Amino acid sequence: MYDQQPLREGRSVLDPIASAMLARRFPDGVEGLRMLHLQCHFGSDTLSLVNLGANVVGLDFSRPAVDEARRMAAELGLGEERARFVEANVYEAREALPEPGAFDAVFTTWGTIGWLPDVAEWARIIAWFLKPGGSLVFADGHPTAFVFDGDGAADGMPAFTYPYGNPEPDIVVDGSDYADPDAELVNQRTWEWMHPMDEIHGALRGAGLAIEDFREHYRVPWQIFPRTVDAGDGMYGWHDRPWLPLSYSIEAVQAGPGAS
Repeated sequence: MYDQQPLREGRSVLDPIASAMLARRFPDGVEGLRMLHLQCHFGSDTLSLVNLGANVVGLDFSRPAVDEARRMAAELGLGEERARFVEANVYEAREALPEPGAFDAVFTTWGTIGWLPDVAEWARIIAWFLKPGGSLVFADGHPTAFVFDGDGAADGMPAFTYPYGNPEPDIVVDGSDYADPDAELVNQRTWEWMHPMDEIHGALRGAGLAIEDFREHYRVPWQIFPRTVDAGDGMYGWHDRPWLPLSYSIEAVQAGPGAS
């Protein structure tokens, strides 16, 4: 799932949804842009943005992930002026990286805000880092899909399990790993927050970001449910028909307080 060879060849491992967003936001490419990748994991997408020509700072709270990102950047011969990685909780990003209004774009995708209790603060952090006119490029799993447990029904179809409007975290115990079906996780308990679409849109608008593009998608870059199938491009979709959206993408611009 995480093949790094394209990075070694100077190419990108970005998924089709992220790639399409970048093409719309930056039709002339990202060459020379300064970008911030929040919750960057171990930097594969960060380094993809660098290979596309951007200068990127990646931030993640996991020390092993950041260590691997730095190792890979060194393997590719990239200095910190092209690819810098910061270890910090996203809520501490302003203290860890005190550079307000310094970035042309903030990029953050897949498996991000479900771990965060406060999306309003997340949105304010994004706005704080963006230059006037700077862009947010964001995609994640759709909250309507997250109400289901993929293993919850006898016919293999997802079953209603988690409430869409729950303000409290869902505590999930699951020892499986989305990237390695043979893995058994040691730490199996997670706290995950459901963020309805109106909450996400309201948080971004409240932070002064104008939403310029919103799309729902019927694919995600991991097997979200057992009945989703490999679409052949690193994405997974429904096995027979588009039952409900599996993901969404938002493109927004720093427009100041009161943007809509």
